[in-house]
Amino acid sequence: MPALTSFTLTGMDAGGLAYAVLVILVAAVVRGYTGFGAAAIMVTGLSLVLPPAEVVPIALILEIVASVGLVPHVWRAVDWRLLWWLSAGAVLGMPLGVAMLAHLPADRMRIVISTLVLGASLLIWFGYRFRSSPGRAGIFGTGIVSGLANGVAAIGGLPVVLFLLSAAAGAAASRATLIVYFIFTDLYGTGVAATNGLMTRDVALRAVVFAVPLLAGVAIGNRQFLKTSPDSFRRFTLLLLMALASLGLIRGLVA
Repeated sequence: MPALTSFTLTGMDAGGLAYAVLVILVAAVVRGYTGFGAAAIMVTGLSLVLPPAEVVPIALILEIVASVGLVPHVWRAVDWRLLWWLSAGAVLGMPLGVAMLAHLPADRMRIVISTLVLGASLLIWFGYRFRSSPGRAGIFGTGIVSGLANGVAAIGGLPVVLFLLSAAAGAAASRATLIVYFIFTDLYGTGVAATNGLMTRDVALRAVVFAVPLLAGVAIGNRQFLKTSPDSFRRFTLLLLMALASLGLIRGLVA
């Protein structure tokens, strides 16, 4: 009986697996260093070698693994009012996003995902800001958009990052709220994905294998292994997101 290896667990060839591990590792370093961007990198990068309907559930699971250990350290700094209204909106938006993911063709989903990532990255890159501080309706609306994006592409964090940057919220409260929000929305999204038949055996096995480079990358990022300033690394992250999104958009359009 052949030995059980990561190749048989993931159902991927050596080249595809090596590429996937590299994508996960880079995404995890970004997550540990900047606090955002991991899911977008994972989804846009892995969608080049795997169907989006399989990639998004994997990204949701890995985001939970990456975030859960940080919650005790940030609990007291959470802006609970902001978290409540964002989460309420996400609860409404996410089922629609997951339904789109489950039923639309893979190439069409690559176009949708890549367009969302590219658009959000460009807005953050050019420093988009709201003209005034959003109230409850604005926060709730952001949550709906975030939930929809999370269901479609596991990138619900990008609309919230854009919102927090635009609203000029405090750094500590923003980071803490974002971490707890990720936990809630990714757990909820995993459940919604499971009810739509997207949490398959292959998804679970790949998530287990990919958790190893994920945890290694998060540790590297948290220790500030890369000797660059947060601002320059954030620019690198956005450039990487835009490059991956552009590749995904091209693949979806020419397929």
